[in-house]
Amino acid sequence: MNAQATTEFVAVRAGPLEGLRRRPVVLFVAGAVLLTLSLLASISFGSVSIPIGDSFAVLLHRLIGWPSAVTWPQTTETIVLDLRLPRALAAIAVGAGLSVAGVTFQGLMRNPLADPYVLGTASGAALGAAIGVLLPIHAVLLGLGLVNVLAFGGALIAVWLVYQLAGGGRAGSTTSVLLTGYAVGSLLAAALSVAMYFAGANLRQIFFYLLGSFATTSWDQLVVGLPIIVVATAVLAARARTLNALLLGDEQAHNLGLRVGHERAVLLGAATLVTAACVALAGLIGFVGLVIPHLIRLLVGPNARLVLPLSILYGASFLALADLVARIPGELPIGVITAIVGAPFFLLLLRRFRQGYEL
Repeated sequence: MNAQATTEFVAVRAGPLEGLRRRPVVLFVAGAVLLTLSLLASISFGSVSIPIGDSFAVLLHRLIGWPSAVTWPQTTETIVLDLRLPRALAAIAVGAGLSVAGVTFQGLMRNPLADPYVLGTASGAALGAAIGVLLPIHAVLLGLGLVNVLAFGGALIAVWLVYQLAGGGRAGSTTSVLLTGYAVGSLLAAALSVAMYFAGANLRQIFFYLLGSFATTSWDQLVVGLPIIVVATAVLAARARTLNALLLGDEQAHNLGLRVGHERAVLLGAATLVTAACVALAGLIGFVGLVIPHLIRLLVGPNARLVLPLSILYGASFLALADLVARIPGELPIGVITAIVGAPFFLLLLRRFRQGYEL
């Protein structure tokens, strides 16, 4: 990426949003309120509507022991606590994880078009899931089915392969990592096509996984996946200063006393881990890691100390609301909803990207 492109990425143009950039506290408060409302809406609305007041009362009464008179039927508690709450928490966690991974990959690659799947994570996870569907084995490991486990492993193996082929973290161009990621991803995508060709009656299950869904999310899955997402996200959020330094380039970061190779490896590892956990829980959900980071940068500028936590808040809210919209007409794949929002945004971003400088 040339110097002009890097400048375009780091320096967000001033405009009518400049006032908000000077008031990040407003965005944090608005994000927290939006996330709370998104959670309540997710557990209240669906094929059976529950008053928001009852949903809130159930959460207070059963989760934190708030003393209140039980005025709702037992079925309401079952729907809220056993069906909708784990699904809503999974959507929130995956939205936050993909958003913070998107911020990290865009910063590391110094490329505004990078997303959490840029290093072949999506292709590796999809191939792993397809193998899990085709194998005549029905096993559960730590609450996760074989499809989820193999998707998680496939994502990690794909990125490890890219990392090794690109030089194992030694000093080298970001372009080399990107090209290696695209090449490995293409190879894995070809293998996925072969698996889908022989899938037969299982093709629908593979296709549904490729579009993402929270329909089958359970507490058992959440107990395994949520800690991985939370810990990896916390690692990324704690390295906001490091990401800011790396945006200046490797040489400048080294002059600031940063161990560039080590820090890049930590950031890549944590971002890959959170992405792998997200695809294991929900399948492949596109555009979240692309749309949310850019929206936040338009609001607050490129400072990762603001972009990372705000992306967590708004990414979580966005995917929770997208999941709510997806299940209203009868369980549409959530990837369809995020694509409807994300694809036009991506085209506008690409148009702006090309007008600013040559690729």
